Parts: sequence; C-alpha cells; structure tokens
Amino acid sequence: MTGLAGFEINGASVADMALIRDWADEEGWNPGDSDRFAFAVADPGGFLVGRLRGEPVACISAVRYGAGFGFIGFYIARPEVRGQGYGIQLWRAGTERLDGRLVGLDGVIEQQHNYRKSGFRSAWNNVRHEGVPRAAGPSGPGSEEAAPGVRIVDAATLPFGQLAAYDRRFFPAPRDAFLAAWVGLPGRTALAAVRDGRIEGLGVVRPGSGASRIGPLYASGPAVATALLLRLAERTPDGAVAVDVPDAHPRAAALLGGLGLTPTFETARMYTGQEPDLDLTGMYGVTSLELG
Repeated sequence: MTGLAGFEINGASVADMALIRDWADEEGWNPGDSDRFAFAVADPGGFLVGRLRGEPVACISAVRYGAGFGFIGFYIARPEVRGQGYGIQLWRAGTERLDGRLVGLDGVIEQQHNYRKSGFRSAWNNVRHEGVPRAAGPSGPGSEEAAPGVRIVDAATLPFGQLAAYDRRFFPAPRDAFLAAWVGLPGRTALAAVRDGRIEGLGVVRPGSGASRIGPLYASGPAVATALLLRLAERTPDGAVAVDVPDAHPRAAALLGGLGLTPTFETARMYTGQEPDLDLTGMYGVTSLELG
C-alpha cells in the first residue's frame, strides 16, 4: 500500500511490534512491557507500519473485534516526519480497515478536533492516576472485612468462560484470545474478587517503564476496587501503580485520589457512533488505552 513517493504501508512484523512499543514509551504513554504479545493475538493483521524508503516512520493499530467493533490506537508519526502527510495516509489505511464498524479510540486531548473531523464523538475522558496507594489497616477500605464475603483469588484459577462473560460487561465485543493472553502472560498478576461463586471484580497489573500499569480494574463497589488495587500494588517492585480511570465514573476518581494517587495524563474516549452500553459504574480502570 502506498500514498506518497517512497512511502509504503504494510503489516507490522514481530520486530515492528517491539519498535511500536518503544515509540509509545517515548511519547510518555508508558505501555506495559509485554502488552504487545496480547495485542498480537487480538488481531494479527491489525497493526500497520508506514515506511519511508524502507525505514519505519509511523504506526497505527486498527484492531477488529467480532463482526461490528474496532479500536484504533498507537497512532504515531515520528517527530522528523510530522506534518508531511505520512501520518494521515496511515490514518486512512487504519480507518479503512475498520470501515462499517463502530470504532473507538483513546486520543490525546489536543487531537480531539482532528478526530471529530473523522466522525468521532467524545464519550468520556480517561484520566491516569499514579502513585503508591496508601495501605489500609486491618479494617480499612482495602481489607476484605470492608467487602464481607469477598475473596481475592488468582484469576487463573477461575473458569475462563466466567472471566470472559464478566469482561463483556465492560467491553462492546468478545475478545477471548486477547483476554486469555492479557491475564496469563508471564510477569503480570491477575486477581479476581469472588463472592458466592460470582465474580465481583477483576484487576491485572503488569510492569512498564514507569509505574506498573493496572488495567482493567473492575469492581462491584469501592471496597472491592480498593481491595484489588492494594493487592495488585503489593505485587509491584516499589508499590507505584498507574490506572486509567474514566471520568464518567466520578466515584472511581475520588476513590483513587483518596488512596493518594494523583492525575498525570488524560485521553479522550471517542466513538464513531452510538456510545456502547457498558457498565461504567463498575469500571474503575480501563484495560488498555491502545486496544480498549
């Protein structure tokens, strides 16, 4: 695929996936160290790289979920080629790949006006909260006593079908292959909150170049969310975590602020059509800004 002289667009290679991760890190997005392995199984053809005279200079992900949903991420043009038309060529290739679907993205705030030109509308903002959460005492908000009857267990011990059904409350389409990799990759911890055999919360923490990333963070209420967050923070090298919190759930932002986490970064969640019917009251942290 080509648009400008010497510029070609094709699918990302294994080496490209590592490069895309590094570019995102240079943008200050702090992607998870091993996220690309889960991304690749979500939609192997969904990652595109633009090459100028053979050298990669831009990237985008345009991942298909099910028959009717798609998500755009990793839209990056290297600083030395910005403003020369390469990024928009790649954007068009990505959006064409998702033609006919409801499409979502998490874009930096200053680019909202450009996304609106392509038909996207704002749904909410995701605000990254970072820091070392304050520990709770034996009866504090993070203790299991604060959520009577709830057990925090290794998510890998639960039937996968139960996990996948729970995830569908918070995401518009099935994503079983991605979810299986996301919770099971080495070096990360996935915990579930269970009450009477029902899942009431799910959280995953994975290392990044900065604070360890938590996502998703789903919970039936603040006590369950806090219990999961504190347990996950215990699994990090220094206790520092980063959670992308939808501002459409004000109690979630208030909870994380009360635990000592501070806002550091913000993106706009946008869709091309009707906003999906998601359980925002249970979403204390989105899974990934890159793939939804």
